[in-house]
This record gives sequence, structure tokens and C-alpha cells, in this order.
Amino acid sequence: MTAYVPGITETDLKKIVLAIQQLAAGRSNAVGSVTLTTGASNTTVTTANCAAGSVPILVPASANAAAEAGNGTMYVSAVANGAFTISHANAATTGRTFLYAVIG
Repeated sequence: MTAYVPGITETDLKKIVLAIQQLAAGRSNAVGSVTLTTGASNTTVTTANCAAGSVPILVPASANAAAEAGNGTMYVSAVANGAFTISHANAATTGRTFLYAVIG
């Protein structure tokens, strides 16, 4: 679930408090989902909240994703401003969907 982000010049205290309450409740704009590219060994995820030094955390959201994670060949191979790359098995398997959160 996304969180309200007040602008840098926001002066409405209620909007600022709302943003803080949403963060404390665990809401974040740094989450999403990705399905690994079929027939390729890398999948790039473009997300505005990613930066060099961020840590993408992946959670399987399908049986095929759980199998991919369990086979030991999947890892985050690159993290940059605006994107991260997942290296994985080059397989014909479809539906390898993961949820992700980008921290930092």
C-alpha cells in the first residue's frame, strides 16, 4: 500500500502528520512486484525508489517463484539509481512472480 508524500513546501500539519502515521503503520512507496523474464537469465526492475546502495528484498508470490528461489541460482546482481537486476535461471518457466521491497 502506498503512503502519502507531502511536498517539500507543505505547511498543512494534518498532511504531514498523516504521512508520519502511514509510515509508522508500515506503508511504503518502495514496494512492487516483478515476474522474472521467461527465456532470459536477467530481469531488470525499474523503480524510482531504488538507489545505489539500496537493498532489494524479494519474496516469492507464486509456486514457480518459490521453486526458482529454492534452486539457489537467483540473486540480485546489480543495484543502481532507479533500477535493480535479478540474475536467475534461463528457463521456459512462466509465472515466477515475486513481491519486492527496496530498503535504503
